[in-house]
Amino acid sequence: MKKLYLIFPCYNEEECLPFTSKSIVTHFNKLVGDKKIDEQSKIVLVDDGSKDNTWNIISNLAKENKNIIGLKLSRNKGHQYAIEAGLRFSYEQGADLTITMDVDLQDDINVISEMIDKNEEGHEIVYGVRNNRKSDSFFKRSTAKSYYRFLKRQGVEIVENAADFRLISRVALKALLDYHEANLFFRGLVPQVGYKSAKVEYRRLEREKGKTHFPLSKMVSLAIDGMTSFSDRPLYFLGKFGVFVSCLSLISALTFMVLHLSKVLDFSMWYYVFPFVAFNTGLILMGLGILGIYLGKINIETKHRPHYFIEKTTLDDNA
Repeated sequence: MKKLYLIFPCYNEEECLPFTSKSIVTHFNKLVGDKKIDEQSKIVLVDDGSKDNTWNIISNLAKENKNIIGLKLSRNKGHQYAIEAGLRFSYEQGADLTITMDVDLQDDINVISEMIDKNEEGHEIVYGVRNNRKSDSFFKRSTAKSYYRFLKRQGVEIVENAADFRLISRVALKALLDYHEANLFFRGLVPQVGYKSAKVEYRRLEREKGKTHFPLSKMVSLAIDGMTSFSDRPLYFLGKFGVFVSCLSLISALTFMVLHLSKVLDFSMWYYVFPFVAFNTGLILMGLGILGIYLGKINIETKHRPHYFIEKTTLDDNA
């Protein structure tokens, strides 16, 4: 039997955690009882610098159950860094398998058993993939579909409808942790690792307690990271599009000038030229914005700053 570490990033989950932790422990015990995983397996709750009572709840859970370990980051670093902290801890502790998922349990914990079966069949990475998006709003469903399509056109390898619910073996995790970039986007990084992979479909559930801490602004930020961390095509597209629009604007301006001088148009030609000048100015600002994103990423990467600091763990408290 293999040792499994279940990683749950947590941020301000004082309403959700007491409720979902019961389901997590119950399912964990069932996996041990069914001899799916080794009894030395662990549940790792990563507190991403929560401002509420989340860490106290994690500490109490760890005292009540020896299979639960809590990690507390020194400050809020974001969902992807909390996952990274859990992944590195899992590897350092010698886990054979690592599964990451959100603590709200909207990802179906019942398919973990099927993920383990896929690993036994020889798959080093197993993705949890949503089988439909009926529970999403029309806006979220349509934008998600467009986003995945756009990424694929940009040459980004990504598993559609798969978030951060996945199983990864020790050998694949070692390869994943060799990526040291500061701008983390695991949905794009994990497929880069290669190795034999499989998918397990599930129906995403409704959050029963608390509220989501991943609003639209964070989704947009994650989407931009995904686009700019794995492809430089936006830069090439911007250059080509800029040349096209500049030529089009020049031709249009000359056309309006000829029409004006020919007395075909009665208004001043500047009424017609100005929109194109404004449009070109907008393109320049957009281009500077895209360049700024890439330059900002380069600046961060070259500093080689630590991604996070672990302030304390429940292992220290228990000791």
